[in-house]
This record gives sequence, C-alpha cells and structure tokens, in this order.
Amino acid sequence: MELRSEINPGVCGYPTAVTAKTDDSRHVEFEFECDCDLIQALAEKVAAIQPVDAIASLSPDENPVLAEARTVLQGAGCCEACIVPQSAVKAMYIITGLALARNVSIKLRDE
Repeated sequence: MELRSEINPGVCGYPTAVTAKTDDSRHVEFEFECDCDLIQALAEKVAAIQPVDAIASLSPDENPVLAEARTVLQGAGCCEACIVPQSAVKAMYIITGLALARNVSIKLRDE
C-alpha cells in the first residue's frame, strides 16, 4: 500500500512530495521529493530509522520522524514549524489505518 502527499510548505517555495509505503499496515517507509537541502537531510535521517513502526510511534515518547526533523531543523537554525515532517507522519497514520484520509489545510491571515 502506498500514499503520496503533495505539500506546499509556504514561503520557502519548496513544494514537497512524501510517499509513505507499507506492506503490513504497521511498518512504514518514506520517500521525500524536494529540492530543499533540509528536507533532503531529513530524508537521509528518516531512511536510517526505517521502517518506522506506526503503532510504537503513538507512545508518549516523541514520534521518531518528528524527532529526526527536530535535529535537522534546529541544527540549521530553523524553526520547527515546517509542515513537511508533520505531513509525513499524517501520511503514516493514514496508510496504517490509524487516522482517516482527509485533506488538511492551514490558512493564515493577519488581523
């Protein structure tokens, strides 16, 4: 089973595609397609911990994909608000049946 997420992360201008794949509805592997150096670094970090156990990632400990994202983003002096890692986790939960497949969006406006 495979699920592809297409992400427009905003002002950075790096559209990203994340594909989550599973053969057993529990262990997930990811592919990231993006020209952003940070997302490519994240892809390498996530590749090193694959497959990710979706059920185990529900523990009180930090999700392993988000933990890797934190080290990459903080190491580069970036904020942790990048939606790409969260989108990858959402895809993982959908493909394993731990969440429903519904599009998400964020609309920001100054008031």
